[in-house]
Amino acid sequence: MKFTKMHGIGNDYVYVNCFQENVENPGSVAKFVSDRHFGIGSDGLILIKPSETADFEMEMYNADGSQGSMCGNGIRCVAKYVYDYGLTDKLKFSISTKGGIKYPELTVENGKVSMVKVNMGAPELTPANIPVVSEKDRVIDEPIEVDGTLYHMTAVSMGNPHAVVFMDDVKGLEIEKIGPGFEYHPCFPDRVNTEFCRVIDEETVEMRVWERGSGETLACGTGACATAVACILNGYTKDKVTVKLLGGDLEIFWDREDNLVYMNGPAATVFEGEIDL
Repeated sequence: MKFTKMHGIGNDYVYVNCFQENVENPGSVAKFVSDRHFGIGSDGLILIKPSETADFEMEMYNADGSQGSMCGNGIRCVAKYVYDYGLTDKLKFSISTKGGIKYPELTVENGKVSMVKVNMGAPELTPANIPVVSEKDRVIDEPIEVDGTLYHMTAVSMGNPHAVVFMDDVKGLEIEKIGPGFEYHPCFPDRVNTEFCRVIDEETVEMRVWERGSGETLACGTGACATAVACILNGYTKDKVTVKLLGGDLEIFWDREDNLVYMNGPAATVFEGEIDL
């Protein structure tokens, strides 16, 4: 199987061009290639496929083999791949995902994509659609007890479920101990990605993320979008937010008039290879 290793601010995936390759049992393949000791090493597997509803389709799998709905850093890399490898010459196009159709816009330097801005669509705040168990219309700054500790969360879906938790410190957070308690909490029927955030000022927030199925990653694009939405809903920031992640920064803007979230950030190719499955 031919593959390309790519990353968006450190959130790395193995990408396969399914216009040329056929991947059977992608969940098993994802587990194999993601292993950083015996495989290629990644946060998961992303397949780039033809689509009946958009210009391209992105199909993603987490490191544990489970299928994900959306990946913000992943979709920027898909957008870079299809342009850089000549599958399109458009600077604006559509990509279908399990979390809906997204619309990237490319910045090209010296013939290669350097930055990608993505219309990520409308944030979902209705609990049943996220999903999160709640009798309220929205879950904003709601208490949740995890492993005996009380936190407050704001729940948002950006095509996949997120719980955003604001804290005074995230650098010293023992995320590997706390993250699984959120991921498998009965409040989240489909598990959840959890963003632990510290507000720096009204335009900047620092974030670490525990991704369902992958553990802590250096970045999460949909998580950064969910975090920006949660910051605005809680009155912490303006509508444009710089989200500082372990792997780098993302610029997020929530156009509340049209109810659309835009994410802007880099995408990078690391190397190409071929692996015997």
